[in-house]
Amino acid sequence: MQCPESKSTHIRKNGKKKGKQNHICVQCGRQFINQYEPHRGYSESIKRDCLKMYVNGMGLRAIERVKGVHHTTVINWVKQVGKLLPDAYDPEVMPEVGDLDELQTYVKKKNHKIWLWTAVDYLRSGILGWVLGDHGSETFESLWDTVSAWKCYFYVTDGWPVYPMFIPDEYHIISKTYMTRVEGENTRLRHYLARLHRKTLCYSKCAEMIRHSIKLLIHYLKFQDVPVPAVFIP
Repeated sequence: MQCPESKSTHIRKNGKKKGKQNHICVQCGRQFINQYEPHRGYSESIKRDCLKMYVNGMGLRAIERVKGVHHTTVINWVKQVGKLLPDAYDPEVMPEVGDLDELQTYVKKKNHKIWLWTAVDYLRSGILGWVLGDHGSETFESLWDTVSAWKCYFYVTDGWPVYPMFIPDEYHIISKTYMTRVEGENTRLRHYLARLHRKTLCYSKCAEMIRHSIKLLIHYLKFQDVPVPAVFIP
């Protein structure tokens, strides 16, 4: 027997740990057991089920109660997948009319508001661009960099004063009547993510988790499946 750290064979017994003989290296002080059980982790089926439940409106602790997987493990899976996914997918057909709107939620407490700005094609389903931040022009500007490249005939918004700062009057329609597409997409976000529900015990502790969740949901709504993290924490 040798120490896994120093490779020294000067080893002594050092009590038991969870019923197994513990050893200590006299040279470096490293403690170890002679044989570790192989790590099994969760199957791909369990991980896929948990992530699908998450993007179908179940909260993290509800998933824990049903599947027996700790909620922090599901959080780690969401983060791992979210880091690999794009914010959104390029439109298959360049939009002729763009719909823009904002969805309000909060982080940690209800007076800490945060806005999700979304952009969609008026004629087709799916969110094509979004940004998370405050309700001001600096947040919207990063989304406008994407949306302005569409070169739409018109952009439809509500009356929020930030939009005219970027959209020329001749291309700007201010009307709630023609915002059914983007409002419907925002409603889907609230429906599918428990943390975005209007009245819920689920809430976000950080904006990062909202971002990863939105990316995962956009992927799920487009492909009707979720990626399974290759590296996981059981």
